[in-house]
Amino acid sequence: MKKFNIRKVLDGLTAASSSSSSSSATAQPGTPRENDVVQETLQSEHFQLCKTVRHGFPYQPSSMAFDPVQKILAVGTQTGALRLFGRAGVECYCQHESGAAVIQLQFLINEGALVSALADDSIHLWNLRQKIPAILHSLKFSRERITYCHLPFQSKWLYIGSERGNIHIVNVESFTLSGYVIMWNKAIELSTKTHPGPVVHISDNPMDEGKLLIGFECGVVVLWDLKSKKADYRYNYDEAIHSVAWHHEGKQFVCSHSDGSLTTWNIRAPAKPAQIITPHGKQPKDGKKPEPCKPILKVEYKTTRAGDPFMVLSGGLSYDTVGRRACLTVMHGKSTTVLEMDYPIVDFLTLCETPYPNDFQEPYAVVVLLEKDLVVIDLGQIGYPIFESPYPLSIHESPVTCCEYFADCPSELIPALYSVGSRQKRQGYSKKEWPISGGNWGQGTQTYPEIIITGHADGSIKFWDASALMLQVLYKLKTAKVFERARGKEEKPSTDIVDEDPFAIQTLFWCPESRMLCVAGVSAHVIIYRFSKQEVTTEVVQLLEVRLQCEFSEVDSPDPGGEQTPTLPTPAAPSSPQEAEPPNQLTAGVNSSEGARDNIPCLQVRSSPLKQSPGYQVELVVQLVWVSGEPPQQITSLAVNSSLGLVVFGNSNGLAVVDYVQKTLLLNLGTSELYSPSDPCQRQPRSPRKPRQPSGGFCDSNDGSNNSEDRCKSPTSGSTSPCNSDDERKQNFIEKVKLKSRRFSKTVANDFAKMSRKISSSGEQKLDLEDRSHRWSPRLCKRPFDSMKNGKLVARMTLKLNVHRTKSDPQRYGKDNAFTRSRSSSVTSIDRESREAISSFYFCESFPRKSDSLASPCLLVGTTQGSVMMVALGLQPGGDQKPQQTLSFASCGTLVQLKGGILTMALLDAAGTLLPPSCEAWYDPNASDEEKEKVRRRRPATPPSSQEGQDSQFAVLCSEKQAKVVAMTSQTIIYKHNITETSFVLRADVVQMAGTYCIACFCANGHIMSLSLPSLRPLLDINYLPLTDMRIARTFCFSNLGQALYLTSPTEIQRITYSQETCDNLQEMLSELFTPVETPEAPNRGFFKGLFGGGAQSLDREDLFGETTAGKASRSLAQHIPGPGSMEGMKGAASGVVGDLARARVALDERGQKLGELEERTAAMMASAESFSKHAHNMMVKYKDKKWYQL
Repeated sequence: MKKFNIRKVLDGLTAASSSSSSSSATAQPGTPRENDVVQETLQSEHFQLCKTVRHGFPYQPSSMAFDPVQKILAVGTQTGALRLFGRAGVECYCQHESGAAVIQLQFLINEGALVSALADDSIHLWNLRQKIPAILHSLKFSRERITYCHLPFQSKWLYIGSERGNIHIVNVESFTLSGYVIMWNKAIELSTKTHPGPVVHISDNPMDEGKLLIGFECGVVVLWDLKSKKADYRYNYDEAIHSVAWHHEGKQFVCSHSDGSLTTWNIRAPAKPAQIITPHGKQPKDGKKPEPCKPILKVEYKTTRAGDPFMVLSGGLSYDTVGRRACLTVMHGKSTTVLEMDYPIVDFLTLCETPYPNDFQEPYAVVVLLEKDLVVIDLGQIGYPIFESPYPLSIHESPVTCCEYFADCPSELIPALYSVGSRQKRQGYSKKEWPISGGNWGQGTQTYPEIIITGHADGSIKFWDASALMLQVLYKLKTAKVFERARGKEEKPSTDIVDEDPFAIQTLFWCPESRMLCVAGVSAHVIIYRFSKQEVTTEVVQLLEVRLQCEFSEVDSPDPGGEQTPTLPTPAAPSSPQEAEPPNQLTAGVNSSEGARDNIPCLQVRSSPLKQSPGYQVELVVQLVWVSGEPPQQITSLAVNSSLGLVVFGNSNGLAVVDYVQKTLLLNLGTSELYSPSDPCQRQPRSPRKPRQPSGGFCDSNDGSNNSEDRCKSPTSGSTSPCNSDDERKQNFIEKVKLKSRRFSKTVANDFAKMSRKISSSGEQKLDLEDRSHRWSPRLCKRPFDSMKNGKLVARMTLKLNVHRTKSDPQRYGKDNAFTRSRSSSVTSIDRESREAISSFYFCESFPRKSDSLASPCLLVGTTQGSVMMVALGLQPGGDQKPQQTLSFASCGTLVQLKGGILTMALLDAAGTLLPPSCEAWYDPNASDEEKEKVRRRRPATPPSSQEGQDSQFAVLCSEKQAKVVAMTSQTIIYKHNITETSFVLRADVVQMAGTYCIACFCANGHIMSLSLPSLRPLLDINYLPLTDMRIARTFCFSNLGQALYLTSPTEIQRITYSQETCDNLQEMLSELFTPVETPEAPNRGFFKGLFGGGAQSLDREDLFGETTAGKASRSLAQHIPGPGSMEGMKGAASGVVGDLARARVALDERGQKLGELEERTAAMMASAESFSKHAHNMMVKYKDKKWYQL
């Protein structure tokens, strides 16, 4: 039984059972003094989980509205979400509980309220006077389907059109239905035999509020007199209507039709249209009707005082324009301008100077809502340029494939990135201010710098400033520039790892202090970038090709007497790759239809000079190559040590260490070679299956005859497809649901196609087992290629070090020993074994062996099977400068074994403070040598720490199932915690929180958890978000100070916090949507219009639609639902008379609602009493004349 009930009791204890069967936190017996040394201050009270803000373009938009006085834009989506936008940095997100699509939005202009109509036939009133909008009232229709809504300016009566053709009226203050109903059969002519269809338009005459214009889908338009309750005029046309727009004088209106035509009608001449035009139709010479075009979905008719009116419409293109993009047409006077859009148009709105419909509109911009973008067009400049958007709506410009979050990073980074990114801005934008300028910024006190980095499918990387709950793009890097691009379909590579997006970013590593950036792509390539403020032109892009492979001896039963030994060139061997090549070396660059592809990278690095702008500039490109017909496996882990100038990367075949300063490969190991021969945790290879041909090739052919080192790699357990993704995507469950652009390379045949190939070696050497250490580290650190001097840099350099295996070591290849991981019950059907891949790296200064007393550079290596190994990095004497230094490597075997794949590793000192990897201070690589030297001298050297009778370091290790803390140098497990038994962790990070450190975890079952360090006490466990989409697992990441984020949709980033302090200050940090603004004065009617009554006619709607005159509506038509923010929302409303009146009005509404309920109950009691009286009377009549004996 799981001990979930005793976690509080065990909190703070340091000794417990060593059994691993329990899911509670346990401590290894032996050393209880660690808890006395590390005083933990984090408590569960420091944690609380809540959403903060959502950035990006609204996913699947469906409707839009604009408040011309508050200057706030609202966008509704097909998933029931509302996104509200004001000035730059003013954004808000809210969600309808039903999740139904938002079909229409209507602002109560300058009232701080919004009405939304949903596809489930409900309407809602939102209060925008508070920082987190809430629903005040809801009304759910049960017998009518809502098709259109209209709310006149400064009116509280909302017109609702239905699918049946009826129109209902709702009081938006109380959200009750009026008894006034316009029935469809009264609106149309009695002689009409067919139903007119749904209501597609409702609007009142700008000059007469008593006249309502109703448009039916069939093509009938009715001008309804509200007072007399009858139709004044009916306008009939043969084509279906999509929209209607008034002229501001109220004498004409324009209809758009399904045949691409526009009809203009005079209200007093219903017989025929005053004008019929087809904007995009071909006009025949004989005067016949133009050819039909696509429907005009919407038209708006806006007038100006000084010039011709504007007519803006969407759709209406000719049918012969096949494949043409969606267009917006602007007709102004005699000119017609067609503006092509990148995506289909969802809706558009014309922004005008006045909110009054009976005045000259003076349009100045058009807001166009596209399926994946928001465009604002300037109508006041020639050519109609667009405004530069201040919102972060370009997150999805290319699909996001990975994401990293850095909170509390160095303060100079954001100005540096902004300075180089500002030069990338496009030209040709409108010079005017962004017209959507409402709201105010929040007044939060948390001002630490935050940066978000997103990697995309097209190979681009974007840096975002995420400080103060805002998001602004800083800089964009295009990694695809370093590769040659196919110019046509015939040049498209026939053997890609993925069908599309070969430059997609797989994972990235960024060091904020040194500004080094390392990127791994899906085509098995790694690019190292340096940050520079100066522009350079790189004549030849430096390239290093690496050969990572996994091979077996052909003999299934290993010979216990044999031991493979690497054949390495001696230090005096020629440095030329051709001279070092053994006789059995395959010819480099083979790519023919008959022979297997070999030594060919997946992408071809460009051969022409590369102009690199200020910002991130290419330092080195590393590519994994094909090995005898097998494609390289995608890179699963990546790390950089800028202090030593090293980058390490790994996949399902092994790992490689590259010196990016000297552009040379230092180490190339198979995963199994990291284990000691006597290591009890060592993985044994499975028996090879029959090799099959790869099910699909991938790669650009490389015309150059470049050679690669040919080291044989030992396979590891498992027999299915390798893990080719990030830490959180290492299992087949994750492989099955990831995006098609990230298709994994092949299955069993690809993994072990070379198992049965016999490796012969001409220079075979044998070492006696007794002459070796029980760990093979001394043998490794003496390899000649581990010690490197500077060599000549060429455009393409490869390291030819050939290691050949003969007969297998019985300790290493003894028997079949598969290792599988436990998964949640929901994914057991696809739970399979997987080859052991490298899943995590961590550079540190630690004690690689128990006997060490001085800390030295080390590399922690974690695998997908839960093994954590240490590799010691030795600095050989060779000068103080990095180019003169030489490195040696020594494997120290397995440090510890965990359940599940390793996700994250870190190192704490004796006080529980994180020991970050050593890094150098940033310097401009294009600066003078003197400036570089000054920076190097300012960087303090890391003093070696000594062990004085106690463990001075703690290694924190977290896997998909559990977390462990290991004391260094005794290398004993002092704390252990089983995180989950029924699920698995997708993302884990060691983060700073309230001045100390903890582990933050996100599980596939939706739980977000936090564990203290080093005791691993559970501090937080909340069921937040079940894994419904692989996008969440791929992009979820934690950061310092209680911040986290993930991609909640393909276009939106959701930021959350698990910090109690941030949750408490959230109200202050959020922006305000509503600001007190005076409503503009109504247009002047003029002397003669006021004298002779020619101005706008008003209507007392209260008298017409109120209960006194119109009566009560049917109770079964709609149900009123009080919103959660009815009273609570008004508490946050604006203070003063307006706020007091609003609160009083809501209180009266609620009191009226209670009185109404009381009235209903009274009526029910009266009906019951009347029924009883009737039955009693009937019985009295029945038995009145009967005798007692007749009863």
